[in-house]
Amino acid sequence: MTFRLPHRWAISLDRTTVGAGTLRSRATASRFRRTLQRRCNSISREPINLTPPVERAILVSAPFKRSGAKHYVDEHLEELARLADTAGAEVVGTLTQQLDRPHPGTYLGSGKVEELKERIQELGATLVIFDDELTPAQGKNIEGVVRTRVMDRAELILDIFATRARSSEARMQVELAQLEYLLPRLTRMWTHLEKMRGGIGMRGPGETQLETDRRLIQHRIRILKERLTDVERAREIQRQGRHSHFRVALVGYTNAGKSSVLRNLANDGQVFVEDRLFATLDPLTREVEIGDGYTVLLTDTVGFIRKLPHHLVASFRATLAEAREADLLLHVIDAGHPAWEEQREVVDGVLNDLGLSSRPLTYVMNKMDTVPLEQVTAIRERVANLMPNSLFVTALAPDGLDSLKGSLRTSLRSQRPVLEVHIPAANGRLIAEVHRDGEVLEQRADDDMLVLKARLDERTIGRLRQAGARIIVTQAGTRPTPRVAAVPLP
Repeated sequence: MTFRLPHRWAISLDRTTVGAGTLRSRATASRFRRTLQRRCNSISREPINLTPPVERAILVSAPFKRSGAKHYVDEHLEELARLADTAGAEVVGTLTQQLDRPHPGTYLGSGKVEELKERIQELGATLVIFDDELTPAQGKNIEGVVRTRVMDRAELILDIFATRARSSEARMQVELAQLEYLLPRLTRMWTHLEKMRGGIGMRGPGETQLETDRRLIQHRIRILKERLTDVERAREIQRQGRHSHFRVALVGYTNAGKSSVLRNLANDGQVFVEDRLFATLDPLTREVEIGDGYTVLLTDTVGFIRKLPHHLVASFRATLAEAREADLLLHVIDAGHPAWEEQREVVDGVLNDLGLSSRPLTYVMNKMDTVPLEQVTAIRERVANLMPNSLFVTALAPDGLDSLKGSLRTSLRSQRPVLEVHIPAANGRLIAEVHRDGEVLEQRADDDMLVLKARLDERTIGRLRQAGARIIVTQAGTRPTPRVAAVPLP
């Protein structure tokens, strides 16, 4: 693209003041036009890059000195690298140190901080990511030494959640968690605005920029909590309409294959599946047929992770209420992951923190197709000792979830009561409804009445009673009642 000056500019340049002098001759004006044209042409040829730069990250892991700590360092760094990749960073190096206890000022020892500074300069890193959560003072002190942006695992996970949130509820939950994380760390971001400029018109009580930001953030946190409380009330109304259904919630470590299980069982290709950590955040519920005329409501929930930020656990209580209201939890485990036992313990710990440890739970060892053949027998024996009656499935094979469907049918049957339904033999409509919506175990004729022994859900029982059928309970179901109420937001 060539830059041309309009003709009228050439006339007016004779009277244009530039710096301390004036362009009085046409020769001077001509030289000025050529100089201006060269500069404009050089600017027009430079492309404008709108792609954000890729962060070059160094990962830092500093476990405490205890039995087995060194064994897990590589696995924890590998998981942190996957988190960094999900966030869009390029990992260029790692740094490790075993600690008796973290340094109160810089977490690492002074020698390691200097070594980190040298590694940053050597590798051209633009970001340092710690595998453990740093205090605001530690983060500020480390940044002051290495002169590079520092973030911890919690901040990285919050950043991933911010990019992955899709629904308005998930976005509010993530924003709430980010604001609660940011509030004690404002001093690292606004050190240049700690004092207000004095002078005429600037005197008076006033307040610092930090105080203003704290007040605004606290106000925003209150608004978000109120809105999430309203969302929880709306969800409670929706759940009341599902009370008669058998509800199952998929829980587990992130990337264990929960969404793949839901997609296969529901036969729904619209369910989003991706081989990345925290690929999905929003709860998704589908009605799933499990055979013999039975259907369940299956919900996919957000995955857990080691060292999950407590801000996220608190802000996602409204979403995890779906798990609290479930009749059965399916704890999905990636059987092919070398640290599946640690992941199981992490998820069990989070479920215990959320008050879900008493809910009926079935362990599902997923991704069995990724386990080497020589290790399959050993894993089955190990699981049988740790978690009897666990299921072994693969969500990618056509019949890989048959055992899971059978287990769901068994659980559903055990929670439905066995009834004797007395219906006039001439009332074909009610008899057909019992066969259609329940499991008929036997039937016999009693004069002009037909007696059906069947397993029925609560909704069908209510309709039959309204229609005048006589119902006798012969075996009570085991469905847990009353349901556990969701814990309100803190």
